[in-house]
Amino acid sequence: MNFNTFMYIRENGLYAVFNPAMPIALAAILLTLSAVVAYLLGSINFAILISKRKYKEDIRAFGSGNGGMTNMMRTYGRASAALTFAGDLLKAFVAVTVGILLMGLLGGYVAGLFCVLGHCFPVYYHFHGGKGVAVTAMVVLCLSPLTFAILMLIFVILVLGYRYISLGSVMCMMLYPVLLPSTNQYGAKFAVFAFLIAALIVFMHRENIKRLLNHTESKFEFKKSGSREKKQEK
Repeated sequence: MNFNTFMYIRENGLYAVFNPAMPIALAAILLTLSAVVAYLLGSINFAILISKRKYKEDIRAFGSGNGGMTNMMRTYGRASAALTFAGDLLKAFVAVTVGILLMGLLGGYVAGLFCVLGHCFPVYYHFHGGKGVAVTAMVVLCLSPLTFAILMLIFVILVLGYRYISLGSVMCMMLYPVLLPSTNQYGAKFAVFAFLIAALIVFMHRENIKRLLNHTESKFEFKKSGSREKKQEK
């Protein structure tokens, strides 16, 4: 397979290689399949799986109550957080790849959106999951590497400067729909997906935003905090 063939498949999907005049009904089926597969993959929450299997506990009962890497770091330490991070990246990569193979970049963006949605509202865990930052990072990397590189640079600067993961995450998501059209030749075409993903991630961080505004947000340390406090019920 040469580079041009690879790029054609990436843009249009495998089916288009054999039959570019795809019937609308089949296109709808393939897009729906991309969305369903991505949502089910996204619903696999590695933070919950690791905490239950390794510690016989539910990570959502501790700290922020979030089933994600940051809460895993604060509650169980680096190793468990790294496993969670790797799992979240892998499921996003697989979901987007399946979407691209079925329906090209359109399928990839649809899959990316539904993978993030599944992570935030997993069907396997009563729709109570994580905040989707790591999953979104892999989605952006797969679909627009240049956009990812710029956002990652901004994220690192903000986190190193202020030590707030939430601040870096929210700011990057607000910039994502703005940057995508200018950093990717297909960005304007798929900007609506970037906006929907960004809106979802910002919504998932609504409590963090309140704490940031009130100066009560916890700063991130690259180590286990030692805190075993139960999540505070509201």
